[in-house]
Amino acid sequence: MQNFVQYAPTEVIFGKDTEKETGAEVKKWGGSRVLLVYGGGSAVRSGLIGRVEESLKKEGIAYEEFGGVKPNPRLAFAEEGVRKAIAFGADFILAVGGGSAIDTAKGIAHGAANPDKKLWDIWTKKVPLTKSTPVGVVLTIAAAGSEMSDSAVLTNEAIGKKSGINTVFNRVKFAVMNPELAFTLPEYQLACGITDIMMHTMERYFIPGIKCQLTDEISEGLLRTVIENGRLVMKNKEDYDAMAEVMWCSSISHNNLTEAGRGKDFSVHKLGQALGAKYDVAHGASLAAVWGSWARYQYSSAAGRFARFADKVWGIRKEDEKEAALAGIEATEAYFRAIGMPTSLTELGVDPSEEDLRELSLNATMNDTVKLSRLKPLGAEEVLEIYHMAR
Repeated sequence: MQNFVQYAPTEVIFGKDTEKETGAEVKKWGGSRVLLVYGGGSAVRSGLIGRVEESLKKEGIAYEEFGGVKPNPRLAFAEEGVRKAIAFGADFILAVGGGSAIDTAKGIAHGAANPDKKLWDIWTKKVPLTKSTPVGVVLTIAAAGSEMSDSAVLTNEAIGKKSGINTVFNRVKFAVMNPELAFTLPEYQLACGITDIMMHTMERYFIPGIKCQLTDEISEGLLRTVIENGRLVMKNKEDYDAMAEVMWCSSISHNNLTEAGRGKDFSVHKLGQALGAKYDVAHGASLAAVWGSWARYQYSSAAGRFARFADKVWGIRKEDEKEAALAGIEATEAYFRAIGMPTSLTELGVDPSEEDLRELSLNATMNDTVKLSRLKPLGAEEVLEIYHMAR
């Protein structure tokens, strides 16, 4: 087991009607003027924004709405939010939604606390981030895990780059999590979320040669739980218990608990993020489209690890490790297809040219300046081969 620091300070308020406690939570964490960040009109039409605003009024908290967050959240929109937060004098940023709303809120929080710095310079670590504005969350989708993570991702449309930042300042103060708020989500969005939860765990799992028994058990149990309950919510979105399991899996999958003692390898995320930046495809779907090809390219360097995955997650046992590994990969892809996720670029709905694939490969590897993966190292040429396999 490697040395590690586990730090997950976010307070979780979980269960039915918990969104009514939002105002009290904001007040507890020192908020008096709130910028309310959310996505489309569904949060308004469902009455959720109204209930959240009522809870803020009850505590005497002033607020300003900032709606319109889109999937694959945009840098320019976050910058607009920074300007609005500063003009309003916001001392607290409240995200209502999923990963896109939360990551936008985190970006606004960093920018508002550092008005003399460009947000993209903060994001790409050209300037240090030493302070931020506190953030709270009312979660409406089980997916990104951003409600408990130290990460956030924004897309800079001007240069076609999607980039993430990991910092302690991305840890939100509280997360209100009512599984009922996810009942109205479209099936495709639910499936993307289930996929993202699995990926956050698997991207920390496939690192061989390190003994971490408890971390492995947590990861394998989480994967079995989200797979089983993912099937249930895809059949019945109003299955409260199943949705509750998936929502809690979302948080645990990305609060670093499943990397304790092992670390992480987010190479599939890098491939998916390059696709998202270029084609504006759903994040979870982009990951499902390339994971099988990545796994087939990499499994021979860690056949025992992939065989354990097949056994512990899918109940597949074979005498030959490589056969077991491949069977586990196939079972994972079959699950993705069963919940309506793509397992190739064609199924994702994109048809990149050879030039496009090379551009994607360079974007994923920062112009071939970094090697991805803690299995076989992946430079631009290796990533290009994986993209070819995924067509």
